[in-house]
Amino acid sequence: MLLAQPGHIGRLKLRNRVVMAPMGTNYSTTDGLSTERDRMYYAERARGGVGMIMTEAMVVTEFARPHHNSLCVYHDRFIPGLASIVEAIKSHGALVCAQLNHRGALLRRHVLNMEPVGPSPWKNPNTGDDVRPLAVAEIVEIQKLFVAATRRLYQAGYDGVEIHAGNGYLFQQFFTPRLNHRTDPYGGSFENRARFLFETLDRVKQALPDFPLIVRLSATEFTEGGYSEADVIELSKGLEKLGVVALDLSGGSNESPQLSKYCIQPPSFPRGCLGPYAKPIKQAVTIPVLVAGRVVDPEDAEKLLADGCADFISVGRALYADPHWCAKAFGEVKAPIRKCIACNVCFERLTLEKDVACVHNPVIGTEFETLEHAEPQLFPERRTKAPKRVLVIGAGVTGLEAARAAAARGHYVEVWEKAAQPGGQMPLAMAAPDKMEVEPVLGYRLAMLRELGVRIRTSMNATVAAIRAYAPEFAIVATGVQPRAHPFDVSQLDGAVRVLHAWDVLRDPSLLAAVKRVTIIGGGMVGAEAADLLTVSGKQCTIVEILGTIAAGMARNNRMELVERLAARGTQMFTRVKVERAAGTALTLGAEDGATRDIDIGDALVFATGPAPVRDVVPMLEETGVDYELAGDCYRPGDFLSCLRDGWLAALSVDHRFRRDNKQGGKSERVA
Repeated sequence: MLLAQPGHIGRLKLRNRVVMAPMGTNYSTTDGLSTERDRMYYAERARGGVGMIMTEAMVVTEFARPHHNSLCVYHDRFIPGLASIVEAIKSHGALVCAQLNHRGALLRRHVLNMEPVGPSPWKNPNTGDDVRPLAVAEIVEIQKLFVAATRRLYQAGYDGVEIHAGNGYLFQQFFTPRLNHRTDPYGGSFENRARFLFETLDRVKQALPDFPLIVRLSATEFTEGGYSEADVIELSKGLEKLGVVALDLSGGSNESPQLSKYCIQPPSFPRGCLGPYAKPIKQAVTIPVLVAGRVVDPEDAEKLLADGCADFISVGRALYADPHWCAKAFGEVKAPIRKCIACNVCFERLTLEKDVACVHNPVIGTEFETLEHAEPQLFPERRTKAPKRVLVIGAGVTGLEAARAAAARGHYVEVWEKAAQPGGQMPLAMAAPDKMEVEPVLGYRLAMLRELGVRIRTSMNATVAAIRAYAPEFAIVATGVQPRAHPFDVSQLDGAVRVLHAWDVLRDPSLLAAVKRVTIIGGGMVGAEAADLLTVSGKQCTIVEILGTIAAGMARNNRMELVERLAARGTQMFTRVKVERAAGTALTLGAEDGATRDIDIGDALVFATGPAPVRDVVPMLEETGVDYELAGDCYRPGDFLSCLRDGWLAALSVDHRFRRDNKQGGKSERVA
């Protein structure tokens, strides 16, 4: 593989062509100090085989923090903790660079009361905050702060530093004519707009001439009024002349969800989507070029290299999903890769000031993320010495994950599923356009269960007799949810109006093949994706949602793109309204201010009003006396993240549960 070949970035020799992209975690302390969680998280990805790690963007001043728990490097007190991260990474053979950033106009007043600053007056579209233009003296001070921060990184043992000049942050704000309207030496011409970045880099080079320096750029802004391809090529050539050893190419800007989707792409974007924008830049310079953008499979990375788009691949979210991506790609670990599904829950959690999490890797950032816990089947010597007979009821993703983890630990596991196929709600999750990208959540677990020899019995109804015959020592109940009943009376509707649930439509869109207009009650993820599916085939949809946001449970980059698609197809979307009455072919909608309006339903009324837990097997288990645990949606309706985490941890608890019972001299009482 091209991806597996060593390569050089300046004087640095990387063991392969994979560089872990700088991605936030919110694992540090509230005052920016690194933690054991940071150290553990980075060490596992180094152990997983990446050539070099770019640690998350660190701020150069206490007045520019992006998150409550982001790493910092604006004071010497941060050096020892960063040095411990560096030591942990290097102990596994990877190199390590640090990214330095100043968000400028994208700083948020409601996060640590940071003041947005930039080249010119502006209003941050994400927050509505006014942006104060920087004075020249402040520009010079920021340049000095970058030098001081770089020196601390050098002292902490980093192999190099990356200056973030892309994705809509401060240096890009100065470079783009969209936002820079200055008339002094830092605005106007190309040379003036590039001056802030060039001067900063020159100061860093003068202070630490032999310290490798990389710059991240957005290859394009994906919006009118931004810099041109010729501009970014000229900028790249200038960076090479300054002694920058590599360019790290991303795209877009995090100033708004409409542009942020080009930085952190939703599943509708093609794999390797930034390759065509990186290629002209690579052809214009002689220094190595890194490129990011929807690299999910090793084949995606291999194609970018083979097509001459880059010399190294910046792998981001895929390493959230599987820290051992490289080792698996290169055949060093014999297990399938847990593929990123581009749900962007990771990014959404950071935006909401939560610690990063991954739906496909529910134990990210914990001691359970090590290879020994993530793929326990590879370590037979660690299997339980007292295997138990475990019954998993339900073959949705929760049950399959529980079965995978329990069987890999050495327990005897069987899965029962009343449907004809395993997967639970996965066919619904994959039904909407572009949602086949979530298939690996199911495919990975089915592949592992086949390898582990776990029997999945489909069309199997759990009964008291069947449970007694199997005689499990423990059961994990993962029976999921079912649609809630209609939230209002539909008996007065015209008989010509078809009434269905969104699940029925997602399973079989042909049920509405003959209709032209559909009203969907409930504009959460299910309702919005049902509308997406129906409008693709030319149907006119109306969505009625009681909340103020359509698809509120979806990550904002993905949500904004979905809402834009629906609007472009003429979908009517009513928010902050509830149905007061349904009669004939009309709905009466009530707004928060008491106003009402009637809308025509059309040919069909589709309900997407949420699920209710299914727990019908619980009385049977209690009658048989089998100890059990509820996991996933049947415990509390949630999402992939909560379901997979529940399944994994329920399985992991089996050993400890019986160990506890033995210590107590008998069976423990269940705790509600």
